[in-house]
Amino acid sequence: MTQEIHEWGAADAARHIRIPGPQDNKYTHGVLGVVTGSEKYPGAAVLGVEAAHRTGIGMVRFLGEKSSAELVMARRPETVTVSGAVDAWLVGSGMESTPDLNPDLPALAHAILGLQPVVLDAGGLGFLGHVTAPAIITPHEGELERLVPQDGLSREKWASSAADQLGVVVVLKGHETLVLSPEEPSGGRFLVKVTSPTSWLATAGTGDVLAGIIAAIVATHSVKRVPSFQELAELAATGVFLHGKAAEHAAEGGPFPALDVAESVSLVVSALSGEADH
Repeated sequence: MTQEIHEWGAADAARHIRIPGPQDNKYTHGVLGVVTGSEKYPGAAVLGVEAAHRTGIGMVRFLGEKSSAELVMARRPETVTVSGAVDAWLVGSGMESTPDLNPDLPALAHAILGLQPVVLDAGGLGFLGHVTAPAIITPHEGELERLVPQDGLSREKWASSAADQLGVVVVLKGHETLVLSPEEPSGGRFLVKVTSPTSWLATAGTGDVLAGIIAAIVATHSVKRVPSFQELAELAATGVFLHGKAAEHAAEGGPFPALDVAESVSLVVSALSGEADH
């Protein structure tokens, strides 16, 4: 029997926005470690970091390549570029897909081989064989095909099979994005869809923004704890919803570049926070 797929909406997402309290500081509201970008695609780092900051987080540590770090600091000088405590990681946006850990990026090994949750985007998918922590992957269909062939399965069954085989939360991107957790021993699985409110999201860089949003939300919920796959999937779905609503806001003026989506995230978080209060 086919499982009915729930549409993850504003009320669902609002429950997963963590609003800092009077006692919070930059460490207690989540620290995100970021290893993204490359000499070839340095802009991916800027987009993800911008989105993470605007999602609402205590601190972003950018620990990627120097060329990307310079652009990140020019855009977001509040970003920290020295290693330290991290609650979750974002890895791979704008990086080459390879199974080999770059020895010149020690933070990459910390992210992949550590215990904190990690969001693997784009080039980060190549590191799946090394990952020891709970992970979220954010592939489009071509990327997922390279990991787990579709073999004639429906999109839902394909993504479900991938989540089980890889042991990760899968965010299968598209106009209708599917978010799934691996099946629990009891037989349960988190499975929702998030339908984009605009088709203008089909542009370069918007996936980097999405990864930054998801990773920031995960970090705010991972302070001194490691969320379950069920919760990670809920947080990922919330990130996808925020991404779509930010794009809808950006589209009010017509077609938009990816950075406009990142800049609109704060407004969406504010609106959802108000909804959560009610």
